[in-house]
Amino acid sequence: MNNAHQIIGTRNRIIHGYDRVSDDMIWSIVINHLPKLKTEVEGLLDE
Repeated sequence: MNNAHQIIGTRNRIIHGYDRVSDDMIWSIVINHLPKLKTEVEGLLDE
């Protein structure tokens, strides 16, 4: 569940420090990390 902690941390940075979060950073997360999250969630739902 390491990725879950990273997701929570990223969410907190976005919510509380939106002026320091670039569009490029968000796009990078969507492209590079969202597919991994989807796979993990699907695995959890299959259990």
